[in-house]
Order: sequence, then C-alpha cells, then structure tokens
Amino acid sequence: MQIDQVAIAVLGAAAAWLSQARSESFRRWACIFGMLGQPFWFYASWKAEQWGIFAVSVLYALAWMKGLWVHWLQPRRYGLSNDDVRTIELAPDTKR
Repeated sequence: MQIDQVAIAVLGAAAAWLSQARSESFRRWACIFGMLGQPFWFYASWKAEQWGIFAVSVLYALAWMKGLWVHWLQPRRYGLSNDDVRTIELAPDTKR
C-alpha cells in the first residue's frame, strides 16, 4: 500500500471520528485532520486521472476550510448571541 493511501485512510478516519465527538475541544480538530489529508487526495486523484474525485476533493477542501474558519480563525464573541444555544435541565420533583 502506498503512503498516500495510508494517509487518506488514517487522516480521513481521524477527521470523521473527531467530527462526531461530544466535546467541542475535540470536534474542532476534525478540520485540521481533514485538511492534512487533502494533499494526499489531490495527489492520488491526479495520479490516477480520476477527475471527478479530484473535483470532489476541491469541495471537501472548501468544507474543511470552513471548519478552520469557524473553529480556529474567526474572532470569538464574548457573551451570548443569537447563534448560541443553551439548554436548561430541570431536576424532577422529589417527594419528602
């Protein structure tokens, strides 16, 4: 197996796994691993002349770039905004 195939498998699986994490601090790393895998996708699809896969790789790169912007580059707002979602957990009544 070639290094590009190993990198695609490992980095792609890591990105997918991290994107499903419960913790925001783990989820934000998904785009990093996804972007690290993109050069291998570009190389493998170019080498195999799979132009459809190459085009899809461009779309995935754009999606991972959005994740970089949202989780790493965008200035943070402090306080609550309309985009923030908070939940309230109410404990059940207890009988004495």
